[in-house]
Amino acid sequence: MDFQSFFQSRLDELKDEGRYRVFADLERHAGSFPKATRYVDGETQEVTVWCSNDYLGMGQHPSVLSAMQNAVQSCGAGAGGTRNISGTNHFHVKLEEELADLHDKEAALLFTSGYNSNWATLGTLGAQIPGCVIFSDANNHASMIEGIRHSKAEKRIWKHNDVEDLDRILSEYGPEVPKIIAFESIYSMDGDIAPIEAICDVADKHSAMTYIDEVHAVGMYGTRGGGVAEQEGIAHRLTVIEGTLGKAFGVMGGYITASAELVDFVRSFASGFIFTTALPPALAAGALASIQHLKQSQMERARHKERVQKVRARLDAEGIPHTPNPGHIIPVMVKDPVKCKWISDLLLNNHGIYVQPINYPTVPKGTERLRITPSPLHTDADIESLVNALTELWSQCALSRAVA
Repeated sequence: MDFQSFFQSRLDELKDEGRYRVFADLERHAGSFPKATRYVDGETQEVTVWCSNDYLGMGQHPSVLSAMQNAVQSCGAGAGGTRNISGTNHFHVKLEEELADLHDKEAALLFTSGYNSNWATLGTLGAQIPGCVIFSDANNHASMIEGIRHSKAEKRIWKHNDVEDLDRILSEYGPEVPKIIAFESIYSMDGDIAPIEAICDVADKHSAMTYIDEVHAVGMYGTRGGGVAEQEGIAHRLTVIEGTLGKAFGVMGGYITASAELVDFVRSFASGFIFTTALPPALAAGALASIQHLKQSQMERARHKERVQKVRARLDAEGIPHTPNPGHIIPVMVKDPVKCKWISDLLLNNHGIYVQPINYPTVPKGTERLRITPSPLHTDADIESLVNALTELWSQCALSRAVA
């Protein structure tokens, strides 16, 4: 087999379909988020980032940077190994205590990423609990899907956010069958929010565990940034709350919070935890500072909410279609992969605006979009530049406009 020709032909197919991913070479500016320098063809271009998951700009916050710098000076660069072999640092311990407190749980466990925390935890629970069946929302993230697949447990998929369908499927199994309901609080591509309380009601009815992914909500919702579950006052009803340190908290890493027994069980049996080098102490220190700040400060969340509302209002005024949702993610719907990529390229090259195109397989074909994530640090001028550029390109592409 001619492997190189095979690889190239498949890549060419992606390019023809408008689905080939190109990574922008960016250098973020400390202290001036969302500004960045783009490197392209030996030259530089100043750009405004409109698609970062650093939702609150905490990756640039002085308290976070100071904590990381101090940790590097006191602890050095790396963790030194896995958590089991010389890799557990005092910052890891303090961070896990802070995370457990954030979600009002007995314990927490750190992972190197949100992907790994989902994959390792769901994979371990599904594999180790005899006869376990996992009920997965149809729109769950790839990390949850891969964890469930890796577990080799029986999997049932229920219609997205459809509690009646979940109840119907659960009713096929007796009370003796161990059950886990896996879902997200905020879904990252559409920005919609799960009916968490209703899902918990169904879980109680069928004696099922609940596993919620709050990666796009932690830091953003609730009086202390504990996510949608905290905002709705129902965190205590969830068996496992999983989150990330790499989005609103602005650093890197993932985690789970749950009962002391469940966390210790995952710590003891999850290969994805046991055999992975621990987070560098500086990252743990930065995340700790970020969480502590957002537990106390409401300013970032209030300003963020106002910015999201302003962007939506300006898009509405120009007839640029975007999916309405109660969350902070604004999907601007293009519904054509080639035009979606073309608009993204022109925004970057001609307007200095960076918004990645979201195409299949991340979203279904025909729902291609630009995923816009305003931050508290985007100015009125930034918003006007974005909307004016979109309005111009919408006309060039002859795309339909939303009717007010």
